[in-house]
Amino acid sequence: MKRLYIWLRELSLSQQLLTLTMFVVTVFSMFILIVLIPQINTFTNNEMVRMLHGTHDQSVYFLSRYPDAVSSSVPVNGDVLQEIYYEDSGTFRPLSSAEISENEENLIEEKILSGEPGDYTITYRNREGMRENSVYTFTEISEGVWLVSYLPGQYEETFRAGLTVNSVNTTVGVVTFLFIMLMVWITSVIHPINLMKTFTNKIKNDEFAYLDIERHDEIGDLADALTDMNFELQRQNRMKQEMLQNISHDLKTPIATIKSYGESIKDGVYPYGSLEKSVDVIIEHADRLENKVRSLITLNKMEYLLDDSPEGDHLDMNAVIDKVLLSLQVIRPEITFVRETDEKVMFHGEEDPWRIVVENLIDNALRYAETTIRIVLHPYELIVHNDGKQIEEDRLDVLFDPYEKGTDGQFGLGLSIVYRVVTTYGYKVDAENVQDGVQFRIWRVPTKKEQKAMKQKKHD
Repeated sequence: MKRLYIWLRELSLSQQLLTLTMFVVTVFSMFILIVLIPQINTFTNNEMVRMLHGTHDQSVYFLSRYPDAVSSSVPVNGDVLQEIYYEDSGTFRPLSSAEISENEENLIEEKILSGEPGDYTITYRNREGMRENSVYTFTEISEGVWLVSYLPGQYEETFRAGLTVNSVNTTVGVVTFLFIMLMVWITSVIHPINLMKTFTNKIKNDEFAYLDIERHDEIGDLADALTDMNFELQRQNRMKQEMLQNISHDLKTPIATIKSYGESIKDGVYPYGSLEKSVDVIIEHADRLENKVRSLITLNKMEYLLDDSPEGDHLDMNAVIDKVLLSLQVIRPEITFVRETDEKVMFHGEEDPWRIVVENLIDNALRYAETTIRIVLHPYELIVHNDGKQIEEDRLDVLFDPYEKGTDGQFGLGLSIVYRVVTTYGYKVDAENVQDGVQFRIWRVPTKKEQKAMKQKKHD
């Protein structure tokens, strides 16, 4: 079975369709030979006996009520042949337009004289050499007078042939119709798949690609997803290109400054008035370079971040916030930091990634805040709010995408790093415009066990 599955998996859809066709034809042929034809034979035999008894019983009933009809010479038409047998003379008198052959009459006579009433079958070969089964029965209607009903094998063969042809034709018609519908359906699946394959190959080769599949099923959803993916890839490529240009420009300026100041100092010239001030300029631009390189390294490292932390919440977020504020408050001393934090709030994850998250959120808030930054910390929730200008609504949905550079932003990497860390540890993050500024919220929904523990803690 496993080998068959592997073999089928390596076939194309067209080859699978051909294999399915051969399988259906084989199963259908076996069905006809093993199931349908034996059922038709059984039904034919039962129908012969039913028809024989139906005619015979009616004649017995009629002759019992009208005994004089026994001597009637009017022939009866029908598929069942009937004769009157007179035991004392050993002769047969036909009631049907056709007569029973002499050989059959002799066999019937033997059965009557043996005193064994019932249904009997006579098997013989017809003129064409084919075997035929004739069925007969007899009943004594008066002393020494017997009614014999006989159904020739030709009727059975005709009936069986007609029933077989009709049954096979009907079955073949139904199977053919279903098979045609299946082929149409599979073709409707193969064609869009080939279009999507061509579409993805063009994307891979960086060629112009257009996909137009008007479907409203899962294939249509997949086509729409591929189209959206193509647009998103193009957008990200544009942003990456812009980011590389911005990084190149941003790196070029400090490098040129450091180089020119270093050459000037080497020549005994101090561009900024004194040696100390000129060296400070070099250090400032070196710090800028370091920050840019660190952001790129951090983003690359976050690509491979895994949740290797022990199960449960063990990281003290208040301690993380304390360390971040200690290093960032001095950047803009005029900004007031307001903390609304609960005690002993634990988050899941490692300290270093979460510290980067808090640093990026507060650093982002410092760039936009006018007077105040508010930090709110509750179980399962962290909010960083600033009272700066609001974010354009069309940018809120893409703010955490890589290389999405905001107003006065740098590389568009900080919030992307935030998103990757947060989602790795099972949390969610979003940005929201509020009445007095902008807030970034990180949260996760507590489990039922955690919710029960929180209610118990409040109750205590």
